[in-house]
Amino acid sequence: MAVPSDLTTLDITGTYVLNKSKSDDTDEILRLQGVGWFTRKAIGFATITLTIKHYKGDDGLEHIDVDTTLTGGIKGTTENRILDWQRREHEDHVFGAVVGQSRRVKLDELDNEFLKSGWTADVAEHGTINSYVESDTPKSGYIWVANQTWGFEEIDGERRHVRHVDFTGKEGEHIQARLVYDYQA
Repeated sequence: MAVPSDLTTLDITGTYVLNKSKSDDTDEILRLQGVGWFTRKAIGFATITLTIKHYKGDDGLEHIDVDTTLTGGIKGTTENRILDWQRREHEDHVFGAVVGQSRRVKLDELDNEFLKSGWTADVAEHGTINSYVESDTPKSGYIWVANQTWGFEEIDGERRHVRHVDFTGKEGEHIQARLVYDYQA
């Protein structure tokens, strides 16, 4: 289902399901992040649902909490982001030890064309959500960087929640992927 026109990056609260037919394959990104074969195959077959809560915290800062669930209610990752561009460590049962930071940013402040292209007018007006996450190499043993922008795009005539992922692996592997989500509620 399409995202309602009144939903903007100022509040992306909702439930979204990954539309695999409209999204790019992320198996190679997951492999380079150290996600095992069995887990990657399970992710590949599963329906992936994001439950997003976007709010202003008691600290006065913008927060986005994302709970990922796979088919059958299997717990995926949890992302608790504060949009203040401060680096925070996180231990994730899928991606291991990571360090990340998040912010709201105007598209013209980004220098990566892939991360700033294709968005709807309201994303251009209010900014995109920018998530920069890298492996915590001393703890994880892996080296990778995932720079993402989140927002909305018109895809096949319908407004969708989209994430652009610009990924770099240990050997300089460079992968760009677009993840497209259907709105549920």
